[in-house]
Amino acid sequence: MKASFVSSSAISEAMRYSLMKTQADLVKAQKENATGFVADKGLALGVRTAQSVTFNREFERIKGIIDSNALAATRLSATQEALDHLAAGGQAFLATLTTARSGALQDNVLRGGAEDLLESLIGALNTSVNGEYIFAGINTDVKPIDDFFQAGSAAKTAYDDAYARYLSDTGADPTNPFPTAADMDLFSGTYLEPLFMGAGWSDWSSASDQAITSRISLNETNETSVSANHSGVRKMAMAATMISQLLSDTLADDARAALVDKAMSLVASSLTDLTDLRSQTGIAQKRLSDATDRLGQQSDLMERQILSLEGVDPYEAATRVSELMSHVETAYSLTARIQQLSLLRFLS
Repeated sequence: MKASFVSSSAISEAMRYSLMKTQADLVKAQKENATGFVADKGLALGVRTAQSVTFNREFERIKGIIDSNALAATRLSATQEALDHLAAGGQAFLATLTTARSGALQDNVLRGGAEDLLESLIGALNTSVNGEYIFAGINTDVKPIDDFFQAGSAAKTAYDDAYARYLSDTGADPTNPFPTAADMDLFSGTYLEPLFMGAGWSDWSSASDQAITSRISLNETNETSVSANHSGVRKMAMAATMISQLLSDTLADDARAALVDKAMSLVASSLTDLTDLRSQTGIAQKRLSDATDRLGQQSDLMERQILSLEGVDPYEAATRVSELMSHVETAYSLTARIQQLSLLRFLS
C-alpha cells in the first residue's frame, strides 16, 4: 500500500488556476452577451475571418454614406425652403411693380417693397445649416452675400462708384441725373448691369461657382448645394437694388417707366431661372432619397450576413454567463474553506 500526501497549498493553487480560467471565460461570455457577437472573431470563424472583415468594411462604408446623405438632405431641404421664399418674394414684388407701372402705387411704397425684397434675399442667401452656409458653394465657411445696407458694404461702395462714373462720363446733373428714358437705360445697361451680371458680382458674393458634389451611393455622385452666384439670384438683386436706389419723386415719367420696365423684366426672368433651379434641387432631393433607400436595403443585407457569421444566441450567451458566475462564486467559497485548513486547528 502506497501513501499519498495531499497538500492544502497544492489544492489552493489548483483552485486559483481554475478560478483565473473561469474568470477569463466569464469576461468573454459577458462581452458576447452584451454585444451579441463572438468575442474572438479569428478563433470563432477561422478561415471565414476574411469574409467577415470584408462585410464589416462595406457595412461601415455604407453607414458613412448614409450619414453623409442625411446631412446633404438637410442642406437641400433648407435650400429648397430658401428658394421657395425667394420665389414668393419675387412674385409679390413683380405684382407690386405691375401696379406701380400703371401709376396706382406711390413711389415710397415701391421703394419699401424693393428694400424688403433685397433684405429678404440677403438673409435667405446667408442661411447656414450645421454651421455651413448653404449658398456658398464649396466655400461653406464664408458668408456668401455682402449686406448692401451695412456701413462700409463692398456692394454699396461698388454701386456708388458706378453712379459716380456715370455722372462723370455723361456730365449729368446730380439733381436730375436721368432726364430721359435713354439715360436710365444707359445707366442700368452700361454701368449697373456689370455689377450684377459681370465681374462686379464679386463685390456682392464670396460664394464659389462650384457646388458641393456628394457621393450619395457606392457608385453615384450628385450636386447637393446651390451657389448664390446663380443668374436668378443676380437678376433679382439687380431689380431690387435699382428700385430701392434710383426711384425718386423727382424722376421724370419716362425715366420712371423705363426703370420699372427694366425691373419687371429682370424679376420675371429671375423667377423663370429660380423655377428651373428649384426643379433641379427637387430632382437632387429625389435622387438622394432614392439612393439612401437603396443603401438602407444594402445595409440591412450586410448586417444580416455579419450576424450570421459572428452572431451568438442571446439566450445561450446569457445562460453561459449565469453558469460561469455560479462557478466563480463556488470557487471563491471553496478557496476560502481551503485557506482555513490548518494542522494546528485539526489537532486542537
